[in-house]
Amino acid sequence: MAVQEARRGSGLDKGAYETAAHGGGCTCGDCPHGAREGHRRAVAAFLLRRDEFAAGQGLPAAVAHSASASRQWVSEELTQSAEAVAERGRAEGDAWLAGLGRRTAAVVWAAVVSLLLGQALTAVGAGWSAARTAGLAAALVVAGALTAASWFHRGRGGALAPVIGEDNRLSTSRAVAVAWVLFVAYAVLVLAGQLAVASGHDRRDALISGLELGRGAGAVTVLAVVCAVAVLVRRVVGLRVLGQRLQKVRADRPRASDLLTDDAGRGTFADIQYVVITAVALVFAAVRLARRPEQLPDLPWGLAVVVLVSAATYVAGKYAEGGRPVILSVVRAREAGDLDAPIRTGDDIEIRGAGFVPPGAQRADRLSRMVVRVGTVHVHVPLVPVTGGFSNPSDDLLTVPVPADVEPGRVEVQVVTGAGVETNRYAIDVTD
Repeated sequence: MAVQEARRGSGLDKGAYETAAHGGGCTCGDCPHGAREGHRRAVAAFLLRRDEFAAGQGLPAAVAHSASASRQWVSEELTQSAEAVAERGRAEGDAWLAGLGRRTAAVVWAAVVSLLLGQALTAVGAGWSAARTAGLAAALVVAGALTAASWFHRGRGGALAPVIGEDNRLSTSRAVAVAWVLFVAYAVLVLAGQLAVASGHDRRDALISGLELGRGAGAVTVLAVVCAVAVLVRRVVGLRVLGQRLQKVRADRPRASDLLTDDAGRGTFADIQYVVITAVALVFAAVRLARRPEQLPDLPWGLAVVVLVSAATYVAGKYAEGGRPVILSVVRAREAGDLDAPIRTGDDIEIRGAGFVPPGAQRADRLSRMVVRVGTVHVHVPLVPVTGGFSNPSDDLLTVPVPADVEPGRVEVQVVTGAGVETNRYAIDVTD
């Protein structure tokens, strides 16, 4: 009751937060300022409010006398503000994806222009050849296909739509597979272009023999493996999420760093080595194609095996990552000077364990979704702000009150994370 009165008296309801997030003027995606500015202002307003609460400022008198009431009031106010920030973030992400198609098309055609300039410079002295014409024509065909894909998927990231995963992040396995598919398709088109303009019978036979498996066995093997890895990883991740052995939180928008990091933005060895070794192999194959455009790039088996080992390491990393959250112990929270006592209704309890905060769920709107079941009562984990972040909840420790509705006796405690994954049940004794 005190919390509700304080909210009405303070005027910081959801509408007030939206006004604060807008900074006195509407900055939604449909307004001139754009979704990006609206999100920036909402984040600034939230951070300012969080740091004020962390410093003990902004508490209404109706709840200032009670530590539990003030904590609940602060948590609910920050939750509402975080929801406004998340809404602005989603709007910015949608607007960013809508413009990504145009940017990817521009990058593709810039690459075509760069190829034309490179061919023109290297043709000085050596002369223009049919292979150069075929290479430029193949680049135009690939660029046209990617531009058409960008138009058809203009609301989902343009040409990058196939490499964006279900969690709205760039998929490393799909990006590697798409890179190899595009390269092999370009190489075949180069051969087809030369075959179309070849006049001599011997020349045509030489170009056709360039497509024999013995010439490009290494490249074909790598292509098959990276495509299989992309399909396998999607299946593995999906099954682990459904089996609650992996926690996934949707991102606001994809970022280039997703190719090298985990969902929390930390660099991961499996992803980095897969991207680096794949990029090195692609560069080598591109050089071989430039030197011998009359055949598929003959990727040496030594380099092909290196790529296969890298792919196997990446798949093993996907199997090893994640894990189900677990409760290790539950104890009565004790402040300095308190006497030792059993757990009673109204007391705070500390839930100690691991995996309570999934990767990518460190934002306040995700943290506020955490729930603890104490018996049959669902308790929302309060947000406790400190300067620069939150002290509660954390990945290995949660502090929640035992509600008065919990009947004395033996009850079970269970945590539901922001990704919807449930922990094991842990039994505690609650006394009168």
